[in-house]
Amino acid sequence: MLARRILLSVPIFLVTYVLQESLFNQVRLPGGGFSIFLILTLVWAALSTPEVGAVTGFGAGFLMDISQNSDGPMGHWTLIMVAMCYGIAFLAYGDDRSRANPLTTVILVVSSVFISEVIFLLSGALLGVNLGSFGQILTTLIGMSVWTLIVTPLVLPVFTKIHAIAFDLSSQI
Repeated sequence: MLARRILLSVPIFLVTYVLQESLFNQVRLPGGGFSIFLILTLVWAALSTPEVGAVTGFGAGFLMDISQNSDGPMGHWTLIMVAMCYGIAFLAYGDDRSRANPLTTVILVVSSVFISEVIFLLSGALLGVNLGSFGQILTTLIGMSVWTLIVTPLVLPVFTKIHAIAFDLSSQI
């Protein structure tokens, strides 16, 4: 069963990563835009067990590290995504009411995107990454959060359905 889940999950993440790199990163939206790959990863983690969330975070973080748009050192996004995905899975896994509530999932994903970006900026400053001015950082953080808040409810039913197919679940949001 585990092999089936992995074999179905890996292509989903790879296709979303390629779409993010080739299509969504080319679109310039005001305030920084959004990352459909980051949204998928966090939704996937919110719908999974903490262990699956951590593995998902590791794979997604590795892909984010090898992205040509990543400014941080290798392993920077991996560490952040393992912690964020485990955390969001841990928060959502214990309460079945929150897993069945799309509003809770949207709030978890949007807040996790904001927190992961803040952690990336703070740890990047410690590692010597050039961040830009405070105004640019604030605009990007607010812009990404707003765009994530707009996009997440639109893609949540699709990602939930894909997760249910990959994990062969009978309960869906």
